[in-house]
Amino acid sequence: MNAAIATERLVSADSHVHFTDEWVKARLPTRLHTVWDEAGKKMAAYEASELRRGQRQLQLEDFVDPEAAKDPGHFEPHAKLRAMDRDGVQAEVIFPEVGGAKYCTPGLMGSDWQEALQGYNDGMADFAAIDPLRLLSAYQIQLFDIEFAVAEVRRLAKRGARCVQITPFPTEFGLPDVHDHRYDPLWAVLSETGITILNHLDVKASLWDVFRRDPTPQKGIFTAMPAVALAEPLLFWILTGTLERFPKLKVVLVEPGLGWLPFFFETVLDARMHAHYEFPGVKMLPSEYFKRQMGATFMYEPSGLAQAYKFFGPDCLYWSTDFPHPATCWPNSRTVVAEQFAKAGIPEADRKKIVSDNALRLFGLPA
Repeated sequence: MNAAIATERLVSADSHVHFTDEWVKARLPTRLHTVWDEAGKKMAAYEASELRRGQRQLQLEDFVDPEAAKDPGHFEPHAKLRAMDRDGVQAEVIFPEVGGAKYCTPGLMGSDWQEALQGYNDGMADFAAIDPLRLLSAYQIQLFDIEFAVAEVRRLAKRGARCVQITPFPTEFGLPDVHDHRYDPLWAVLSETGITILNHLDVKASLWDVFRRDPTPQKGIFTAMPAVALAEPLLFWILTGTLERFPKLKVVLVEPGLGWLPFFFETVLDARMHAHYEFPGVKMLPSEYFKRQMGATFMYEPSGLAQAYKFFGPDCLYWSTDFPHPATCWPNSRTVVAEQFAKAGIPEADRKKIVSDNALRLFGLPA
């Protein structure tokens, strides 16, 4: 590893923290403690029923890297900074292991979901407040009530929010897709505040059927499916004209995998603009919207990185550690970055963009 790589800044666009029930409930009114606990039980019961139907009870080790998941940095902000220092990482976007938006729904909490979601976001803000230039919380925004969502974005903006996590699949909650005009005030306020939307890999309810049919020991067929499912929100953001209507809106796909994206844009999306398909309101090639307003994170995939770099250029690609999940390079990120970028054949100036400068610009951090 040369000296420049050994000392360059690294910014991860995707890592994870487990916000414990105790941490969250400390930010909730006492009357909501039981509401929070009951929502957790309902969610656990649902997931357990799906796992049982899959013929095997998965273990923690199937979802996280055992060493990383046991590190105190998975739970506590000062320890998180120490874990980042050990890895040579300057700043990280932090996603909750169990998003507040999973619990804070009308279905699980009734009319209490809004107050509970605010408390959850306060817990994320308090975690990040230890060092807001290094810890960037992916705050949780729900789409059930857009007036409330707009107010929550404005409230979080005052607390220094730089990004929010929104479900990539609104229809899972019985809601319309992102092009529906009911969302316009939310897209407008996010554009105005410069806060980035993060569509993180998630499991659609329909994929539980794949889980049940998957005969492999760690459900490896099932776990390969969610990344490609992110094609759905990608299509709805671009081909409905939503990004054309909101040219300052920024949306990043988190953990989509890179290798399929050049093929998907070149062969499927861009090609259809010259075929018999019509996309009213779409004025540029889909790949041009992606490069202008979207992007994708990745962990370790040298071939996919090389292909995406060749097709999109460096400015919409974001490196990440995915701490503490199985794909994480923690605590060896510098070594892995050097190896990956050497294999991908990416020059030093563009590597610097991908491992730090793009994220610094996107999230408004000091260069």
